[in-house]
Amino acid sequence: MGRVMRGLQDKPVIVTGGASGIGKAIALRLGEEGCKVGIFDLNEAGAAAVADEIQKSNGVAHAYKVNITDYAAVSSAVDEFEKMAGPVFGLINNAGWDEAKPFIQTEPDLWKKVIDINLYGPLNLTHVLGRRMAERGAGRVVSISSDAGRVGSSGEAVYSAAKGGIIAFMKTMGREFAKQGITFNTICPGPTDTPLLASVDAAGGGRLVEALTKAIPMRRLAQPADYPGMAAFFLSDDASFITGQTVSVSGGLSMHG
Repeated sequence: MGRVMRGLQDKPVIVTGGASGIGKAIALRLGEEGCKVGIFDLNEAGAAAVADEIQKSNGVAHAYKVNITDYAAVSSAVDEFEKMAGPVFGLINNAGWDEAKPFIQTEPDLWKKVIDINLYGPLNLTHVLGRRMAERGAGRVVSISSDAGRVGSSGEAVYSAAKGGIIAFMKTMGREFAKQGITFNTICPGPTDTPLLASVDAAGGGRLVEALTKAIPMRRLAQPADYPGMAAFFLSDDASFITGQTVSVSGGLSMHG
């Protein structure tokens, strides 16, 4: 595939959760676009495999085992990547996690894990990189939230709360950093064909996916490949005047004005 987005050649970009799923699809696309890709993931072998795939296509990528809930670990990994690739221009806050069950059946330990990964993780990355981007007067941050954060999702109460928090956080960052030339935007995936959704479907008797597919105007679940184009666009020169925006990629399931 040829490169289609303006201004991405040789730009260092970090993708969290880039070892699998949506994050992997975004990392591979950014490799094609000519970015120097830093893949941050707890799954070290998975991250390395994605980096290898990018390198085999003549791209540049480096993999790092990172627990995004650990601020010091994030800061150290950013330092390592910048030594290899230069000053980071872009950040894709993609890593996320959930275990679906009704709120009343959950316990505070689960809430903490969900909030640590889905909210504190992006806070840590954005804090470490925001200061550096501001000093350079350039940068792009894109966070992968969820339509759960816009309209709710049964069985995902705390996840929805964290993802709603990400949307609000990106808007505020867009205001605080506008004069420094940094943009902050959010992509909200709709129901996506992932292992998490499959496990939720199985737990619910196998009817959820069927019901969701009927409810989506385009009559299919999203695939990880449906998201990289929007992520690359938000990083590109063509999106330089867009900040604080939230876009659902959901086949028309959620339509926001």
